[in-house]
Amino acid sequence: MKSLQFIILLLCGFGALGQNNSSIPKFTWMENVGSHTFPDQNAVFHVEDYGAVGDALVLNTKAIQKAIDEAEAAGGGTVTFKPGIYLTGSLFIGNNVNFNIPKGTMLTGSQNLEDYKQIDTRVAGIEMKWPAALINIIDKKNAAITGNGTIHGKGKVFWDKYWNMRKEYEPKGLRWIVDYDCERPRGILISDSENITIDGIVLYQPGFWSLHILYSKYVTVNDVTISNNIEGHGPSTDGVDIDSSSFILVQNSNINCNDDNFCLKAGRDSDGLRVNRPCEYIVIRDCYAGMGAGLFTIGSETSGSIRHVVAYNLTAEGTSFGLRFKSTIQRGGKIEDIHLANITMNKVKYPLSVDLDWNPAYSTSLLPEEYKNKTLPEYWKKMLAYVDPKDGTPKFQNISFSNIKATGAKRCINVVGIKSSTIEGFKFCDVSIEGKNAGVIKYAKKWKCNHLQIISNNTLSLENNKNIDLENN
Repeated sequence: MKSLQFIILLLCGFGALGQNNSSIPKFTWMENVGSHTFPDQNAVFHVEDYGAVGDALVLNTKAIQKAIDEAEAAGGGTVTFKPGIYLTGSLFIGNNVNFNIPKGTMLTGSQNLEDYKQIDTRVAGIEMKWPAALINIIDKKNAAITGNGTIHGKGKVFWDKYWNMRKEYEPKGLRWIVDYDCERPRGILISDSENITIDGIVLYQPGFWSLHILYSKYVTVNDVTISNNIEGHGPSTDGVDIDSSSFILVQNSNINCNDDNFCLKAGRDSDGLRVNRPCEYIVIRDCYAGMGAGLFTIGSETSGSIRHVVAYNLTAEGTSFGLRFKSTIQRGGKIEDIHLANITMNKVKYPLSVDLDWNPAYSTSLLPEEYKNKTLPEYWKKMLAYVDPKDGTPKFQNISFSNIKATGAKRCINVVGIKSSTIEGFKFCDVSIEGKNAGVIKYAKKWKCNHLQIISNNTLSLENNKNIDLENN
């Protein structure tokens, strides 16, 4: 028995937590998430017929792409493989094509950056030239990546490149730009596309983000396994990033990575405010997170706003953060109408975190004096563009948490706003968080609590809040 225990218990007694379907919000828009179509699978195109060799040695990019292109030209069909290991660079899936990677087949990514075509894209919230992903669906309709096979990004060479650049850049005051200067291919990119399905695949070790859904709509991600901590801990190896996209369904998936597991984004700073495309109408359900920096994360790229989100039946074991919201004073955007329900977290260090001054060394772009007379890349200029605080102050409002249980936390609640920000209208119902430290709430207002329980060795620190009387039983 703890010698000192602090418990916040609001309104009536706290009941046992478990899966509770009545706590899951139901909105009419939820019926429309996910892909509405799937490619016709009658025509089958075998990559071996186009010269592909599954010996792990021959570079198969041209042969596999030829099979994909012929399938698209024929009106669609399934492109598939015999068992083997197929080395490849960037591949581009066509309209009406199901790219099927069957059990016993592994696609491995080239470790030569020249094998990844340079494309116009958005990376970490900034539009710029960047290498294509290993597998791409760009400006397409009715396409799929399926099968029980494996995509192995072989990304460690790109991880090592990044860490070496960090050592060089940080002493120069360039931490804020190294992630953009260090080109690293993503695992899968879905961009400017609709009615897309990703089903059943296993994805290992991408050079950068694992599965990036950008400027797209009606996408289903089902039964996907992502594991990025092979041969070390890859920097910025997010799991699923949903970026300024709409009507997206992610379900039945398992992610172990070294950054955010399931993450919603909408652009960064001046460039994100210019693009101004929201991330909205998102359902994430029945998913698991192991290692990683956030079971469910919003941000830090929030500029275009993030709204109309339901995430439920989620489990995290040992993830650094659980339900995580992050942004900065120059990022802007509204984060609203977010509903989180039926979530269990065990040994998650920070089950609930809101940080509006996130990672200043990375988030704040300041040009060192010795670079001020030099010609700068355009994306450097985008990063350095001034954002007026009236446009850059993000707003977090109308976010609900129901039927949530966390045990073994380091800090139960870590909500740190800034004076000009809004962390408003949070609602808690049947939430229990147990941990060593109760935590802190700063600059929040108008919170409603129904059965919120915090079990800790000390009292919760409350600073500069309005209308969140947590200690009033």
